[in-house]
Amino acid sequence: MIDFSLTDEQKALQAAARKYAKEVVRPEAARHDESGEFPRAIIAQAFELGLMNMTLPAGLGGVDLAHIDQALLVEELAWGCSAVATSIVANDLANLPIELGGSEEQKKRLLPSFSEKLRFASFCLTEPGAGSDVAGLSTTARKVGDEYVLDGAKCFITNGGVADQYTVFASLDRSLRHKGIACFVVEGRPQGLTVGRHENKMGQRASNTVALTFEEVVVPARNRIGAEGQGFEIAMKTLDNSRPLTAAMSVGIARAALEYSLEYTAQRRQFGKRLDEFEGVQFMLADMATDLEAARLLVYESAWLLDQGRRNTLVSSYAKRFAADMAMRVTTDAVQLYGGYGYMKDYPVEKLMRDAKLIQIYEGTSQIQRLVIARELIR
Repeated sequence: MIDFSLTDEQKALQAAARKYAKEVVRPEAARHDESGEFPRAIIAQAFELGLMNMTLPAGLGGVDLAHIDQALLVEELAWGCSAVATSIVANDLANLPIELGGSEEQKKRLLPSFSEKLRFASFCLTEPGAGSDVAGLSTTARKVGDEYVLDGAKCFITNGGVADQYTVFASLDRSLRHKGIACFVVEGRPQGLTVGRHENKMGQRASNTVALTFEEVVVPARNRIGAEGQGFEIAMKTLDNSRPLTAAMSVGIARAALEYSLEYTAQRRQFGKRLDEFEGVQFMLADMATDLEAARLLVYESAWLLDQGRRNTLVSSYAKRFAADMAMRVTTDAVQLYGGYGYMKDYPVEKLMRDAKLIQIYEGTSQIQRLVIARELIR
């Protein structure tokens, strides 16, 4: 029998994350959005509260949350500020390839330190010429004795400017396309690794985003994750695991927009009536709430499938596509409901609209999700 109720432990996790988002994140979100300053002190508090590195196994010092619990946590973080949520979840995205494809020796060597102190890692897949076309990446790796040498460029790398560990995907033979890709962990800031400036983004501005250049960067062979040619498979498995979290982030943004809209329309008066007394406004609020709830249920299902040990590629693409597009609609409607005030930075909804846009783009655009969905249906 399906049961949508939360356990006492899940309620406690949700409450702790909500308290952190409300009391720590939200009061500073606008300032960090304006300045683009990386919210290190805010994230440090998340680390101390055990709200970071949520996928890290308990045996390696992590909290080892179930996927459903991860989704609950991320929704609350994004409700506070999606830039902070993105910066926190980026560690999980970077370390998931090691958790999913690494040997026991690699896991024990590369992961436990993330639970011992505040550290950042970056997932390095996207390139200037290869975003949606992952198989077309041009960063290369060549074997030299017991080492690999990496050359190439990555872009739009979250936490790239603050990280000291990088999970990098590179091609051993570009003619093989996806079958020639391997996954490597680059530790520290080795010679030949150049970190670009923090990108001046439209939304999620406090999340650190940079370009990276690899020029003859030497990586020991023991830091290759999985076999040669297995990198594409590892990347896709990683994204299957991370898509529910990205979708949950959309739900958190949209929930914030809906709550602000309900509050504003209850206070604002026009033509002698509260805005929420007008049928047209009520219809907008009803559609916002319905779409939000539908997106949350898709998030839960896609996370539940992973907890059951089942393949979630189709449903996680449903969730990511629908939730990302839903958040864009809901935040746009929130700005509309606020009218001219919604367009001003003195009010919170314009930030939510800017932040929501990015989720339609990163970790697989809404268009790529449609391709994934169609291929899954046809097969």
